[in-house]
Amino acid sequence: MKKLLKTPNPNNIFEIRNPKVLPPHYEYSDFEVLYNLESAIKEWISSNLKGKFIVTKAINEYQSNTVLRVGFEDGKELSYFTLACPLLRYK
Repeated sequence: MKKLLKTPNPNNIFEIRNPKVLPPHYEYSDFEVLYNLESAIKEWISSNLKGKFIVTKAINEYQSNTVLRVGFEDGKELSYFTLACPLLRYK
């Protein structure tokens, strides 16, 4: 039996998967900033999703506090992330 190899993501090869600034067409969601959550979320997204994404800290305009903003180019990936990521804790 042949072992299937994982195909590389072209966005990773050309280093365009994770932009430095949140583009205006990205769909995003804000989460509470917790210790070491930013790097753990980046790692989870890199291993479980395929599209372009950004994880950055931002200021919430309504509550004037710092939040962790996670944005995706594809809205379907944002939905999957909020439902499947085990790092998010809901109250």
